[in-house]
Amino acid sequence: MLPCAPWVLLGAAILGGSVARAGAEGSAVTVEVRGDAGAYALYRGGEPYAVRGAGVQGAAGLASLARHGGNSVRTWAVGDGSILDRAHGLGMTVALCLDLERERHGFDYDDTEAVKRQFERARRAVLAHRDHPALLFWIIGNELNHDFTNPRVYDAVNDISRMIHALDPQHPTTTATAGIDPTLARVLETRAPDLDFLSVQVYGGLAGLPTALAEASLEWPVMVTEWGTIGHWEVPHTPWGAPIEPTSTAKAQRYREGYEQVIAPGGQFIGSYAFLWGQKQERTPTWYGVFATDGRRTETVDVLQRVWTGAWPLNRAPRLLDLTLDGRRATDHVRLRAGATYAASVEARDPEDDLLGFDWVLMRESEATQSGGDAETVPDRVALTSVRRGAGQIDLLAPEEPGAYRLFVYVGDGRGAVAHANLPFLVVGG
Repeated sequence: MLPCAPWVLLGAAILGGSVARAGAEGSAVTVEVRGDAGAYALYRGGEPYAVRGAGVQGAAGLASLARHGGNSVRTWAVGDGSILDRAHGLGMTVALCLDLERERHGFDYDDTEAVKRQFERARRAVLAHRDHPALLFWIIGNELNHDFTNPRVYDAVNDISRMIHALDPQHPTTTATAGIDPTLARVLETRAPDLDFLSVQVYGGLAGLPTALAEASLEWPVMVTEWGTIGHWEVPHTPWGAPIEPTSTAKAQRYREGYEQVIAPGGQFIGSYAFLWGQKQERTPTWYGVFATDGRRTETVDVLQRVWTGAWPLNRAPRLLDLTLDGRRATDHVRLRAGATYAASVEARDPEDDLLGFDWVLMRESEATQSGGDAETVPDRVALTSVRRGAGQIDLLAPEEPGAYRLFVYVGDGRGAVAHANLPFLVVGG
């Protein structure tokens, strides 16, 4: 649907001269975007629907998200579709992603037969799930613009969008892009005008997203389908190439500011999905997930509950204020002599004054070069030789083998919450 028209998805869609099936015999709930440029809103079942969403990892994460005030989940693939049933049972909705092939993974959008096969896979998924009451909207491909050169990818997106509108006029369509700029905006307007709104994914660039949209002269409604902490490609790096990760407390503050300053005001924005309600390895095991590897929640979970519901959890996560090694912070580009002993210290506070426990972990620095969230190998752990000097303090024996390492600390409250930080360092010959 053209961005210059009022954004209301009503009536039958037509594709190839045939009128779409209305789906009245199904149990689908009609979803639509209403409004004019700069003042859009999502409606579900005729009522305004404020998306309080997240990308969720694992089935158990859905119930946790619901407990903390989330009402919607996005996927990155359809899978077996069972997430729709699980979400519905919790009173939640699902933004279901049709996972299209990416050019950066070798797919050729000039290969008409391959594109047709992909179209048919998408069509089967739409037919299978279009009538589910938990379905909110269709995401046609995730970050297909990442390292792309062939704009025909968005011809394929538009064809699938038209097919969806014919088969399922009750749910809008979108595609999720990695950021937005004027060049991409023109490609979308020219090649994918059938989309009902745009989904944008930004991290450190969230604060500048309204400006980026204005500079792109793009007035479509916008869903922010991934947002959160600053990305590992957006932070300062050490001279040996290690990205400097913010603490869990600094990340929580960024989530809160991003939501309150950009997403909550609405206008062009019609909802959002925080990343990631779970845990994953991406440069480190702690960078993007709002939970630790052992399932303990971080301060970001508390912040999301607060912005979604207006209430903090009864027990709030610890706050981590500082981490030093040899009296220096990560931004000091710490170098240690092999086999020498150095003091490490962390400063943390707990809102309820719970007794804090401290776990220290040493890992090799990641050598991953993947991008776009592609799977990475978890770096090897290294035996940590240390002596505890008191709460939050250890004497660390630097590894004998020169190279790049990263020291992690996890500060738990004993009640299911944790703060964490890490510090990259380089071991040089003794």
